[in-house]
Amino acid sequence: MSDFNLSAFSDAIADLAAEAAPATASFATHHHRTASAFHWRDGYFVTAEEAVEAGEEIELTLASGATVKTELIGPDPSTGVALLKPADAANAPVLARADAVRPGNIAIAIGSSQGSALAVSGSVGEVGPAWRSMRGGTIDRRINLAVGAGGRFEGGPVLDAKGALIGMLLFGPRGRALVMPHETIERAVATLREKGHVARGYLGAGLHPVRDRDAYGAMVMSLDDNGPAKAAGLSLGDIIVAWNGEAVHGPRDLIRRLGPDSAGASVTLGVVRGGEQRDVVLTIGEKPLS
Repeated sequence: MSDFNLSAFSDAIADLAAEAAPATASFATHHHRTASAFHWRDGYFVTAEEAVEAGEEIELTLASGATVKTELIGPDPSTGVALLKPADAANAPVLARADAVRPGNIAIAIGSSQGSALAVSGSVGEVGPAWRSMRGGTIDRRINLAVGAGGRFEGGPVLDAKGALIGMLLFGPRGRALVMPHETIERAVATLREKGHVARGYLGAGLHPVRDRDAYGAMVMSLDDNGPAKAAGLSLGDIIVAWNGEAVHGPRDLIRRLGPDSAGASVTLGVVRGGEQRDVVLTIGEKPLS
């Protein structure tokens, strides 16, 4: 007979979830549903950027059931992280940070719903290298989960088998559960605490995909009169086909390159104008806040 004790394993998972529960909170989103959040440190909570909206009133329901008014310090769309500051929640515990995880490791998603603890266990499905999000954020590791967590878990912590924090639960395309690693959250939180926002690169050009035999890239359809693209000499109808010598496969490809680390950088764009290719040197601007 196997020495594996299923009941003891089940209790161990439940105990880890119970230990983490006091660090969690929940709130009603502008989508009229419930999302989770958790204490990062110093009284600041993090949650999913997609669940919050600038200017809205947020009330966090803590694990104790108490409700506290909460300020949205700022969102970072490039990483999916938002920073919250409740009026009084500094005594919530801080979760220890996990070491690197591997595919097959146990993963426990923790959430909260109006003071009730939520937990579901599964495994790490994929661990990959650093990647760039659709909005240009640099994510330290690709971590996908084989965990059947619902929407109320979004913005909650994901733990390893020791109860340490792997990162925050988000949902990608087709509802795939993924983790924003704690290292990435750390960088986003530091910037949001300092500035209240995370700068994004800005071209100042409206773009449309082009895919034909003569050019493959992003066509300039509009220009901001005060934007970097117009200042660099780009014109309506120009087709951007390269970025520092690398092929551009459309507007989405350009947006991925306009992350927080791009603002202020000088880049050479390969441009097709009137059937002829030329280089345009452009200094990336900072995307306006409104």
